[in-house]
Amino acid sequence: MLQIFKFCRSKCHAAFKKKKNPRKVKWTKAYRKTVGKELAVDPSFEFEKRRNVPIKYNRELWSKTVEAMKKVETIKQRRQNLHIMQRLRKGKELEQEKDIKEVQRDLSLIRSPAAGLKQRKKQEEAEEQEHMQVDEDSNNELEAEAEVN
Repeated sequence: MLQIFKFCRSKCHAAFKKKKNPRKVKWTKAYRKTVGKELAVDPSFEFEKRRNVPIKYNRELWSKTVEAMKKVETIKQRRQNLHIMQRLRKGKELEQEKDIKEVQRDLSLIRSPAAGLKQRKKQEEAEEQEHMQVDEDSNNELEAEAEVN
């Protein structure tokens, strides 16, 4: 039995003649589905299957079929958009985790040495003020004792 293949473009035909596996060639639909970049399993794909059963023409049936095709297409688009957004969300989370790890690892490169000096200076000033306060309190106590005596 002789099989007849129909290709969408010459690029696909050339790849077929070279016996390329479509699941390993990155630009093919088969690759995108196997890797998970596109929806592979969806009930809306059942509507697109070819049915080789002859049906008598009926205008009403024809119009209902066209309307159903439009509805199926909108549903499929919505599901594909949702699939893409979920993939992007996961990628953003992974990228954010990677960025956080990188910042924690290289924190010394980000933090300037002057920032540490400023903090130390503020701490020293605060300690000095505490010592001065303690000294003033002790002086006041000594003066109070001297007055009493």
